[in-house]
Parts: sequence; C-alpha cells; structure tokens
Amino acid sequence: MFISRSSLWSDLDCAHTDKTHVYLERSGSSPINLRLWGGVGESSLDTFLQIIPQAIGRLKSLSVSAESGDLQVVMAHLSHPAPLLETLDLVGGRHEELQVASTIFNGDLSSLRELRLQRVRTDLPWGIMANLTSFTLDCSPVGDFGGLLDFFESAPRLRNIDLRFTTLVSCENGRLVSLDHLEKMEILVCGPTSIFLDHIMIPAGAKLVIQTGQNTSIIEDHIPRSLDNFKNLSSIAKIGLCLDVFLSPFIRLSGPDGELNIMIAHIDIHLVFGSLDRFDTSKTERLRIDCSSGPLSRDPPYRALLAMRNLRTLVLSRSTGLSHTFMNILNPNTSPSKEVVCPSLEELVLVRRPWGNFDDDGEEAFYMRAVIEMAAARASRGVKLGTVKDQAKLDPVDVLELKKHVSYVEYGPEVDV
Repeated sequence: MFISRSSLWSDLDCAHTDKTHVYLERSGSSPINLRLWGGVGESSLDTFLQIIPQAIGRLKSLSVSAESGDLQVVMAHLSHPAPLLETLDLVGGRHEELQVASTIFNGDLSSLRELRLQRVRTDLPWGIMANLTSFTLDCSPVGDFGGLLDFFESAPRLRNIDLRFTTLVSCENGRLVSLDHLEKMEILVCGPTSIFLDHIMIPAGAKLVIQTGQNTSIIEDHIPRSLDNFKNLSSIAKIGLCLDVFLSPFIRLSGPDGELNIMIAHIDIHLVFGSLDRFDTSKTERLRIDCSSGPLSRDPPYRALLAMRNLRTLVLSRSTGLSHTFMNILNPNTSPSKEVVCPSLEELVLVRRPWGNFDDDGEEAFYMRAVIEMAAARASRGVKLGTVKDQAKLDPVDVLELKKHVSYVEYGPEVDV
C-alpha cells in the first residue's frame, strides 16, 4: 500500500508497515491525494483504516487498486462525505469485480470531476454529478444500459467519455440523451455500437472514436439509425479511408463540426464504399484512400464518387487494383454512364505505399497511360485538372504527355502530400 499527497494533514512524518509504505507530510489544511494499490496485508490495512477517518473529509483524489477482498473492506470505510473529492479511480481485482455501492461517500459525489471505474460492478447513477467532466468505464458490465444513460443525464457537464470492453445491451426504445458538452467519446467494443448510439446525441464540435475487433459490416454496425444523432457530422469536408491490411484500418469522416473515426480489425473494401451512401458527402472536398487491394469492383466506389460533386482533392495509394479502378471512374470516356464524375476535382495525388511501388515496368507504363488518358478526357470535357502529384519516379516522356492536359505536374519521392 502506498499513500501519497501533495500536502498533508497530521504531525506524522512517515509510517511503515510490512511490505508497505505510508508517506505523510506535515501540513495545515491542504487537500489530500491518496493512492492505495497492490495486495494489502493485515497491518497495512489497519494503517489505512486508521488514516481514512481523518483524511476522508479532505480528500482531493483517491485511487484504489488491490485484490478484491481487500478492496471490499476499504469500500466499507468510504461511507462518509468527501466534499472536496475531485478525482476517483477504482480498479477491481484481476479475478473478481469490485462491488461498489451507490452509498459510497454518503451518496454525494457532486464535487467529482474525474471518475474511472475498471473491473467494477455498480449501480449507476450516483446522484447528481454536476461537476463531472471525465468518465472512464473499463471492463465493467452495465447490463441494460438504461442505467448508463441515467448516469449521463446526472452528469450534464461531461466532456470526455471512455467506454472500454463494456457490454452494451439495448434498453428501451425512443429514449435519447443529449451530451451537450461532449468533446470526445471513445468506445472500444467487440460488437456493434449502433444499438447504443441510437440513444445518444453527439453534439457539434465533438470527436467520436470507435474501435472494434469484430468483422462487421463496417459503418452500418457503428452508426445510429438516424444520422440526426450525429450533430458533429452535419457537414463532411474530409474523408479518410485506410483499407490496407498492412496498416491499422480506419474510416475517418470529419468536418467543421467534428469527427467520426472508426477503427476496424477486419474490413471488406466494397462494404466500406457502400456504407458511405448513408452519409451526405455532397460537400466533401478531400478524399484520401490508402489501400493495397487487388482487383476492385467498380460499382461501390463509383457510387461513392458520384455523390462527391464538390470534391477538390483526391489522394490515392499507387495500388494496382485501386488506381486502375479510380482512373476508369474519373475518365468520362470509361465511367459507367459516360458522365464527368467529381466535376470539381482540381488535384490528384498519388502516394507510394510504405513497402514500395510497382516492380514491373510494363505494369507501371500501363498505369501511367490510364492516368494520362483520364486527364486528357477530363480536359476535353472542360474540367481540366489543375495539379497531379506523384511520389513515383516517372518517365520524362510520360510527364511531358501529362503536362499537355494538366496545369501543373510534380513527381518524385520528395513530393509532399
């Protein structure tokens, strides 16, 4: 056990117990920061229980992590009010969850600003928590998450919420809780989050991060039935799709009102493009796609690009399947309906993958012909590209031909993207 504080409350300078150190500094009436961790022996627990009655009224922060049996004894001695408490961190045992009653600190946690519960089972909410701004729930079951929604309503100033490995079970239909001051919410789960987000209003300016290890239908499983719940995505200016098996796959939608970032362990590139249909991408100005895909079906990305009439910049990996597919879509002579897709496109950026570029000279030449033909066809339709950037070392002949149809060409490994 270790008890520490920035300034203390008694005339004791230091107390020692077996395998335990209790550090106390002399002070007047300053608030106390107290931390207890590790297995607690009988004598050290006695020391803690002697200290806590004097300290509890002046606690500023309390962090407790020990074996669950010891923790239950500690919890039983935390029933008195702690009017100065701002930070509470409770971590249950490795093999047994910590049981925390709603009567902790006499049921009054109105002064609390930060709350972290790991491997804890408790009945939420804990009364009105008007000052709480940060909440972490880690490996802690909530059952029907109606109690979690009650908790959010009891803490109207929440800015940061972190839910990790928490089972989210559906609650009553139709209920909607608005997190008006939310700045960032992170959700790490193994299953879909849509059933939970159906009941949460994400405000403008917030960032929502979802991580999942489950092979799902990507976006569809992690967005609410009504996108009106996502006030932070009222206008999507940028889309980033990392669909590469060699990198950490993610989907990022962002704009002036906030961001949605979904990180996924297993992906289906066609489902990703199809899922974009749920969003209004008509105002999207920048799209970046990192992918090592082989042959790619044309229809899903074609529908996604067709909706992006305001797209200004497109950044693509120089991947065989991806690049050829997109050149055919952007070429009005080869697009499915022969129309100009992304009529506002001004800049095309082609980036090298971290593990290298095309090795076959014939394949590279075929790829560059597709780029040149696309640029020429768009110029003939009056939608000439302003800039093409390529991180590859291009053949000077290809560069000269491309410059006939593009206002500016920049190429080589030093190209900044």
